[in-house]
Amino acid sequence: MKAALHQSLRLGGAGFGLIGVCYGFARFAFGLFLPAIDADLSLSPTVGGVISGGSFLGYCLAIVLSAHLSERFGARPVAVAAALVAAAGMVGIALAPSAVWLAGAVMLAGSSTGLASPPLAMAVAAAVPPARQSATNTVINAGTGAGVLLSGPVALLIGGQWRLAFGLFAVVALCMALAAATFVPRARAGAAAAPRGLPAPTRALGHLVAASFLMGASSTAVWSFGGQLAALRLDWSSAGAGFLWIVIGTAGIAGAAAGFLVERYGPDRVHRVFLGAMTLSGVYLVWGVSALPDRPATGLTTGFLTIAIGQAAGAPLFGLLMDRLTAEHAVMIFAGLGLSAGLARAGAATADSGGAAACALSRG
Repeated sequence: MKAALHQSLRLGGAGFGLIGVCYGFARFAFGLFLPAIDADLSLSPTVGGVISGGSFLGYCLAIVLSAHLSERFGARPVAVAAALVAAAGMVGIALAPSAVWLAGAVMLAGSSTGLASPPLAMAVAAAVPPARQSATNTVINAGTGAGVLLSGPVALLIGGQWRLAFGLFAVVALCMALAAATFVPRARAGAAAAPRGLPAPTRALGHLVAASFLMGASSTAVWSFGGQLAALRLDWSSAGAGFLWIVIGTAGIAGAAAGFLVERYGPDRVHRVFLGAMTLSGVYLVWGVSALPDRPATGLTTGFLTIAIGQAAGAPLFGLLMDRLTAEHAVMIFAGLGLSAGLARAGAATADSGGAAACALSRG
């Protein structure tokens, strides 16, 4: 029991750090530094949105590949590869001389997030006792918030020196490659226990796809353009944007409680509350893993892939709306998309309630 607990803690810590680097630095820090990057490379909102969308597209491709590789080769080599790809992509961003080079580097860096999530879900299913799996998964996933939180002080300390920032982030990614090689097990996953209140697999996946797509699309208003919106609308400097990222990251860390809260209060209530704070990825993680408990990497991939597809579509659309309309109109439209994700999950809960009533009547 003690050995299993130590393994859980080591894996949780390594996974937390790896997710922090891949999501917080390699994927989402681009939006924080976009105003400074724009000043150096002269990017329009549309071009910035297309480049950001490329990051999400890289994620889409990588997470499908990662689920397959994790099930075939085990968790450890894929987790190490995720950290190395993040490092390579961020070195490319730091050295980017043009928008075309930047687009390729951002896409490569963003793909590291797709590589990272499935092997960690598989490692948890293999190495962590069933009673602790949901909590461990959501703690690991909260690394995103920690990475976002830490990127804020970096922006405060070095101002607009985005090339130096991504160079430092790349060094941290190399350190996380060593941690993954040391603490992530190679073993493949077994079945995971499904938390209380989640719907049947087929129905759960259908509603998960709808909700995660809408949430993913709406989130690009923050992840891709949050720093630029703060600079345009509030006249904030890079320091102000850094404080914004600290607040966002702090809220994201609260997602570590998603597993416990879903167990206690059910997914629908937690989903609605977290939707208001946009700390939702932990909910979608538990939802996806529980929908396919015998294939946790594939279940996680379903939700996270759909979020990324929504983000890949949403980022260029938001940039286009900013160019053609106004920033206010673009934000309002995308806020509506986010709220509609809550309706999708509510529909799942309603359908589940009806199904349960029908079963009770048939038994009576």
